[in-house]
Amino acid sequence: MSNLQDRVAVVTGGAQGIGGATARRLAADGARVLIADINPDAAQANVARIRAAGGVAEAITADMAQRPHIEAMVAKAVELWGRLDLLVNNAWGGRGGRGSALTVDEAGYDHGMNVMVKALWLATRYAAPHMEQNRSGSIVNIASVHGMLMAPEALTYETAKGAVIALTRQMACDMGPLGIRVNAICPGHIVTENMQARKWDHNPGLLPFFEQQYPVRRVGKPEDIANAARFLCSDEASFITGHTLVVDGGLTIQLQENLGLHLARFYRDHPEMDLDR
Repeated sequence: MSNLQDRVAVVTGGAQGIGGATARRLAADGARVLIADINPDAAQANVARIRAAGGVAEAITADMAQRPHIEAMVAKAVELWGRLDLLVNNAWGGRGGRGSALTVDEAGYDHGMNVMVKALWLATRYAAPHMEQNRSGSIVNIASVHGMLMAPEALTYETAKGAVIALTRQMACDMGPLGIRVNAICPGHIVTENMQARKWDHNPGLLPFFEQQYPVRRVGKPEDIANAARFLCSDEASFITGHTLVVDGGLTIQLQENLGLHLARFYRDHPEMDLDR
């Protein structure tokens, strides 16, 4: 496969997790990567990791809920390297406060939608003119299986991720004539650094149960999504736009009633697991 030598990429939320792995993957393939993240220390740590591996990277502190930060992020990439070829919209603002339409906090809802939806539009708005200059560009939006299948008490996150899929398809219609492709990725459960600390460090015995939801019998790694993003950024995907690439180990292909029975039997055979912790 051809590499991304000398292309310029911006990865939002690029310090850790999916964004961190994506920044490293693009840099390993020759791209010059600007990591935009609200956590400057974590962003600089990932820059150091990329440089230690022989890659080229810089960081900028950016809050994707702030339009001036998004504009400055794009301007910084162009200032550093004179062009912009790739944009990976990965940053998220938490789940925007859990709750249903009856209970979700309005401020949390607004913040979640700003970071997970509006920021993607704004980043594209500022990035696309630079890509158009070269008649070439690729934008990858990180959605989720939660944009396809809904969970209770998660109005903001589910709505936002569904909107990302629609936003991607619509923008692909407008960006295509400019030479810019726009695609989305729907990850399944990905064990990022934060997810490991928040969930699995406290209840490692539940992980085998979780893995049973996946036909491949494992959950995802950040590198699984990074590899998909790298493909969509590459010339090998030059005839792919408006597509939602599901990278979920088969989670969403299953008939739910069969899956439910399988999980019930697995728990019956492993009663030591704590499902509530």
